[in-house]
Amino acid sequence: MNQYETVFILTPVLSDDQMKEAVEKFKGILTKGGAEILNEELWGMKKLAYPIQKKSTGFYVLVEFKAEPELIAKLDTQYRRDERILRHIIVKMEKYAAQYAEKRRNKLAKKED
Repeated sequence: MNQYETVFILTPVLSDDQMKEAVEKFKGILTKGGAEILNEELWGMKKLAYPIQKKSTGFYVLVEFKAEPELIAKLDTQYRRDERILRHIIVKMEKYAAQYAEKRRNKLAKKED
């Protein structure tokens, strides 16, 4: 299993319930494909660097997970099919990036306590 992280931007016209449902949909795709979700962060509404589909803001979501490489193509296809997604990226994390992400998660967990 490789470690990946994905960031996707949801359209800002969604209600909170619709946004949560979209996030759960993609987490469900990952778990059904045998992925282990390590971390999920809802970064909230942010201004885009340039307009996308005449929208200047978007709701950002980060998900870190471990999965087999075959699942990535399926996830990418689902992102492209969903009209609520403005942009997405899926990155395979190298050893040092994975270590950094783990330190970052631990630091965030300590702040919440």
